[in-house]
Formats: sequence, structure tokens, C-alpha cells
Amino acid sequence: MPISVEVWGDYACFSRPEMKVERVSYDVMTPSAARGLLEAIYWHPGLRWSIDRIQVCNPIRFTNIRRNEVKDVVNARAVCSAMEKGGGALYLATPESIQQRAAMVLRDVRYVIDAHFEMTDRASPGDNPGKFQDIIRRRLEKGQCYHQPCFGVREFPAHFKPCTQRPICPDALKGERDLGWMLLDMDYSDPANIRPLFFRAVLHDGVLTVPDRTSEEVRR
Repeated sequence: MPISVEVWGDYACFSRPEMKVERVSYDVMTPSAARGLLEAIYWHPGLRWSIDRIQVCNPIRFTNIRRNEVKDVVNARAVCSAMEKGGGALYLATPESIQQRAAMVLRDVRYVIDAHFEMTDRASPGDNPGKFQDIIRRRLEKGQCYHQPCFGVREFPAHFKPCTQRPICPDALKGERDLGWMLLDMDYSDPANIRPLFFRAVLHDGVLTVPDRTSEEVRR
């Protein structure tokens, strides 16, 4: 069942995996980020979201910012020890772990996400596509979500509404633009060997067409 959602926000950061320390965003929203945004609006074990197209509605603009980030994570061994012994420090001292990092992010972003969902084997007997379609439509119209959708990181919230009229393509995005290899999604079919999926991203008049993950265009 097709769904079109218009999303916008002040900033966005869709981090490129090849950049290890400093965050550098892709030029446009990634399909995995679009799927996560839709799941924040409506998630159900009986359906699976698939992204078809992402339309870029505003010119692509970058800006540099500095963000405070926590560099450490809670040690797994400390957690196991605390569970076994019933005590221990299970926290991070932010003043000791915080550090500033630069980030190249997008600003003034607006997209239209064209997606569809498929029923899964975890759907109950009373579930059907029409039921899910009505629920999603009502949630979009009322602005309901399970948690605040975001553009890549929690600090950059995303606003959303049903797309009733498509924005006009900006002059800066007309024509064809090769964005290089982009992360499509993660392959969790083998939990012991989780692999990233990539595809060649090309904008045609501001529209990014997303291939099916079983397509020959996808590289593993």
C-alpha cells in the first residue's frame, strides 16, 4: 500500500560510514533513515516498510557545527558483574567522558518520502492492508508518533504531515546528479554476519529512486 509523507526540519545528519571520527552527512536522506522515520510514526510486527523514492524539495546546503558527544560506553563486563554480585557503578560520568566533535550537517531540509508496506508472517488474523492504511493515514493527519522522528540523530527532530501536493523541484536540483555509493540498509538475515547494503545514488530532477534490496544494483 503506497504512502507519501512530507518531512522537514532545520538540520539533518545522515552519517557516512567511511568517516570514522567526525560526522559527515550524505547529501540527502538515506533509505534506512527514511524507514526509521516512518517506523517512528507507525510500527507494527505485521508490516514491513519499503522505501520507493525520496524527493529532495530544498536545495542541498551544508553547514559545520560542533557537538558535545560522550566518547565512552558502559562496559558489558561491568554490567554482567553487577547483575551477578548485585552492585557496581552502571553509569557514565559525563564531565569525564564528554568531548567536542565537529560535524558537517545539512540545513533547511525538506523531503517527500514515497513508501509502501508489505504484510509479514507476524500479522494476526485480523490484520489486513486496509486496516493498516487507515491507521497510518489517521496518525499522519493527527501528527501522532511513538517517539519523535529525527533526521539521523536525536538532536535534529523531524516534522511530518501527509503529502497532498508535491513541491516544485528547485532549479539547483534539476538534471542528473551522481551522489556516489549510499547506504541502503543493513542485512540482518544472518545475525552472526550483519552486512551493509549499498547502491549507486543518482538524483533525477531532485528524485532519488531506491532499488529493491534484491536488485542487482545493490552491492553487499
